[in-house]
Amino acid sequence: MPGVPPTRFVFLGPEGTFAEQALRTIPAAERGTRTPARSVPEALDAVRTGDADAALVPLENSIGGQVGVTLDELASGEPLVIVRDVVLTVQFVLAAATDRPLETIRSIAAHPQASTQCRNWLRKHVPGATIVDVLSNGAAAAGAGQGEHDAAICAPIGARHHRLAILADEIADHPDAVTRFALVARPGPPPEPTGDDLTTLAVYIAHDRVGALLAVLTELAVRGVNLTRIESRPTGERLGRYVFFLDCAGHIAEARVGEALQGLHRVCAEVRFLGSYPNGSGHGPATRAPGLSDADFADAGAWLARVRAGNLS
Repeated sequence: MPGVPPTRFVFLGPEGTFAEQALRTIPAAERGTRTPARSVPEALDAVRTGDADAALVPLENSIGGQVGVTLDELASGEPLVIVRDVVLTVQFVLAAATDRPLETIRSIAAHPQASTQCRNWLRKHVPGATIVDVLSNGAAAAGAGQGEHDAAICAPIGARHHRLAILADEIADHPDAVTRFALVARPGPPPEPTGDDLTTLAVYIAHDRVGALLAVLTELAVRGVNLTRIESRPTGERLGRYVFFLDCAGHIAEARVGEALQGLHRVCAEVRFLGSYPNGSGHGPATRAPGLSDADFADAGAWLARVRAGNLS
């Protein structure tokens, strides 16, 4: 992160969640203080008010898709920016306060994203159990530990933290599922470009303009900016009004990305910059087509200046 290194971190709690596990992969967070928050809004508000330097919150899952509350919070309120993302392989266990047969399980606490990722296993092994939605995997583990529910779907770290007996492990339907978390801070200069970066935007299109979304995509495509993710969320104004969240390959410091953002600012009702930061996927940068480097943009700008000055040689 730019400026003074962060020392106070908050994460979607309680303790024993995948968010805590992801946060602890960041060296500064391992050295600093880590405080659980009860919800994503609470975590982000702690950053907005200055009670924390940064917050780690879930952004999307490869099976369950977007985490809507995180996107909604980033699109509204005082601006915040993503300074890095963490991609974590997630694996779930079914745990209970004491070891017991699966056929005795009648209620299972689970975060909706977790139960979605274990749907087929649950249908096969505990078809009679009621799934009770809770705010986090850590809350599910805590509830099972306190006897509020017969069992919980949680992270292995949560089962260990609450000293639960693991009734079944690796219960996710897709063993390669990953969750992407965002480390969010107050606005400031973005991290330096690494050559493999993402830029995230919240874009409000002009709803009274035909082809408004196409105009957004065109601003990116004509400059060779690869769109790696697009999600829509209702604005809450009325039916049919949406804000679009875009992840673009590249950094705002790059000429092609900067020009694309200028173009979006011209054609959109509003553009909220949500950060340029290193790509945490580990897949490496995509091959870039010729003519899209900063040097190519500088050369094209110099050529245009010569033409405007009447120098055609």
